[in-house]
Amino acid sequence: MILSIYTISLLALSNAYATAPEINRKRIVRSFNPRRNASSGTTPLQVGNGNFAFGVDVTGLQTFSPFATMSTWGWHNFSLPTTVGQTSVDDFIGLDWWTHGRLVNYNQPNPAQGDISNWLIQNPQRVNLATIGLSFNDTDVTEEMLDNKNQILDLWTGMISSSFSYLGASVDVETWADSGSDTIGISIESELLSFSSLGVFFDFPFPTINKFEAPFVGVFNATKNHTTTLQYGKNMASIRHDLDATSYIVAVTWDCAAEISGPIEGTHRYVLRSSKGTSKINLAITFSPDQESYIPSVDDIKTRSIAWWEAYWGSGAFIDMSKTNSSNATELQRRTVLSQYLTAVNSASSCPPQESGLVNNGWYGKFHLEMVIWHLLHFSRWDKFPLLWRSIPNMYSQFLDSSIDRARLQGYDGARWGKMTDPTGRSAPGEINSLLIWQQPHAMYFAELEYRAFPNETTLTNWDGILTSTADFMASYAFFNQSTKVYDLGPPMYPASENTNPNATINPAFELAYWRFGLDIAITWKERQNASVPAKWADVRDNLAPLPIADDAYAVYEGIPDMWEDQTTVQDHPAMSAIFGLLPPPSNRSGDGDGDGEPLNMTVVRNTADKIRDLWDLGDCWGWDFPMLAMNSLRLGDVDQAVAYLLHPLFEFDDAGYPVGGSRVPTPYFPGSGALLLAMAMMAGGWDGEPGMHFPEGWDVAVEGFLPGL
Repeated sequence: MILSIYTISLLALSNAYATAPEINRKRIVRSFNPRRNASSGTTPLQVGNGNFAFGVDVTGLQTFSPFATMSTWGWHNFSLPTTVGQTSVDDFIGLDWWTHGRLVNYNQPNPAQGDISNWLIQNPQRVNLATIGLSFNDTDVTEEMLDNKNQILDLWTGMISSSFSYLGASVDVETWADSGSDTIGISIESELLSFSSLGVFFDFPFPTINKFEAPFVGVFNATKNHTTTLQYGKNMASIRHDLDATSYIVAVTWDCAAEISGPIEGTHRYVLRSSKGTSKINLAITFSPDQESYIPSVDDIKTRSIAWWEAYWGSGAFIDMSKTNSSNATELQRRTVLSQYLTAVNSASSCPPQESGLVNNGWYGKFHLEMVIWHLLHFSRWDKFPLLWRSIPNMYSQFLDSSIDRARLQGYDGARWGKMTDPTGRSAPGEINSLLIWQQPHAMYFAELEYRAFPNETTLTNWDGILTSTADFMASYAFFNQSTKVYDLGPPMYPASENTNPNATINPAFELAYWRFGLDIAITWKERQNASVPAKWADVRDNLAPLPIADDAYAVYEGIPDMWEDQTTVQDHPAMSAIFGLLPPPSNRSGDGDGDGEPLNMTVVRNTADKIRDLWDLGDCWGWDFPMLAMNSLRLGDVDQAVAYLLHPLFEFDDAGYPVGGSRVPTPYFPGSGALLLAMAMMAGGWDGEPGMHFPEGWDVAVEGFLPGL
């Protein structure tokens, strides 16, 4: 539980909400409330607060579908290997690769150390803290046996209201999440309670080591591998869950005469049943690494949820497309509103979010630092800085020492940010994990957008050490080529597409452009503080290799064979579109400085966009690819193509607004949600040199609160 962060966020949002908006935000938001009359097979409806989330089936709980209860702090490690020489994290030695004439050690699985290598990849895993559902007097009831099922998520207040009937009796359930703690509030009303025919169960799964675990997390048939312990008193109980070295408490309070019992033999399931004559019960359930001394009441949970969500929707920027008579506009509005709700629940965390959010586990529940720009940058563009500040720049400060160590051990200056990591800051071993580089300049982008909104000494000071260490590495990593007299990036390395030969990959187009952007921001940062600029930064920025071109369009990397002719080269992420989509042109980059490098060749930029549209295997794309392509189209003035990308059939969002993962990644894939919001912010607020709205001709759109992007 991180009460101070929640409280600060709520106060900041409430202050912003004090100014009444002109757009009827409440009407628009509620018009997209998700409604269901059956459980989804892949996605729950959720309540949550960014650091904690509870996903439910059509009953409003986890009765038939064991969706997850997940948190920022809930992690588990399996026991370390017992193999001789592989019993400690410190035993891992990685692999050495030749890198510009010297051996560099990379954090990669070593064939001679398979056990500890695999342990480091798979541990820790994020855990499903518990499942909570309705118990029908221990009978085997299925969802199909329920009648009149109806469920709605009220986006404006964060409440899920569910109703159904069973054996002719109605059941009504309200589900809430507290904005200030890892607590859910549940209200259940039914005459079945009064006959003890309906109760509430609490069940505890055991973690697995599946790389992708969706839609459910954990297993219930490994009961001997973990323990649960019940303690109870008057109208309260606590269940301690111990699994290996991980333990936590689930504390429950209720407001009527009821008793809890369990576990049921052969399980870790406990059941709470009210006394006869009781037709309504309110429960507050808090999850914590330690015993909590205070559990908010259900009424308090409701009050705080309503206040927080009203403040959230009322603050920051907003887009109103409700007056546009276009199915495309309506669908974009639906995706935008639902993405705003889901990113607040799943991405506004004190840690970097994982790609499946708090819904299920992808990549063992770990987070990827190259994805933070798609997960989180939209919070700054939509003026939701209190949510961004939960993790940024704190994440960089938290991981700075380990990143400096990573760079030092490889013979570089500064800080080399990892890729697939966890709260320890340790990067999971992997060839791609250790050779990917495009996460390095992200800090510059976050810092620059924050300075645009808050151009003061506090912003400069908060980011200075992070940007300095980042730029030091970037300048040190670039290799001066004595033959060409330019600085090269790689090899060995992987570009954003992650599908090339790392020993052949040199000077990838997007990474070169992003390196120039990052170093230019770092230089400007020092100039704003009247501080000296390291000469190496400017030397590398001004003498990086030129962006590679093949057939009058940008290539994935310099010298790639058969670019635009070989089908294998036009797959995965078309990152060249980010050169002019995500990134501003060089002449606009430094805001109050001179900018870096020569202007982009716009003929080549347009040719690249055309070739991607016509030749790229978009069936091999997913998630953030489509908003990235849309942003490139917007800068090129092709608004209709931007909308086409955002509504591409392969860029799917389900009935509750979850971004569908497709065949490559589990559903949901939240970088798609954040990237969509980033593209919509560009459409609503424009960018330097082209401020204002960029919607299709004839669309009647109103916007509030957007500053131009870079």
